Amino acid sequence: MSFLTELWSFLKVRKKLWLAPLILVVLILGGLLILAQGSVIAPFIYTLF
Repeated sequence: MSFLTELWSFLKVRKKLWLAPLILVVLILGGLLILAQGSVIAPFIYTLF
């Protein structure tokens, strides 16, 4: 959890808040691919990409 607080403070101090949505989308897509790797919905997820 400290990594996230450090990342957020870095983004605030360096005025890079525009990167926050990009990081969020990358994390969501990564989590979706990890969760769908061994599941039944994997073929449907991979057709999106």
